[in-house]
Amino acid sequence: MEGVIVVAIIFGAIFGIIYLFITARHKERLSLIEKGADASIFYSTNKRKTAPIWKILILNISLLLIGVGVGIFLAGILHRNFNVDAEVAFPGTIFTLAGIGLFVGFNLSKNLD
Repeated sequence: MEGVIVVAIIFGAIFGIIYLFITARHKERLSLIEKGADASIFYSTNKRKTAPIWKILILNISLLLIGVGVGIFLAGILHRNFNVDAEVAFPGTIFTLAGIGLFVGFNLSKNLD
């Protein structure tokens, strides 16, 4: 029963955020149009050359998974050779290297054309 409540709250929060975003954008556009603003301000005429979203997504996911894999490998080494507790070694190195992988992916995504 508690699981159903949690799922309902999560979906309700997501719906609420999306609803507020759409209604606020709609009200803002209506008020600008009422004041006589040109509708062309809603559409960008400056076409920027950006990388496709799938390239950025694949780059970030691959670097995240590489970071997790290297984190598991290093945590195993820390646990076996340096007698670090498994409860400390595995989460610490996995999260640290996954974060480093995401940071590297962010910096590489900025340089993609």
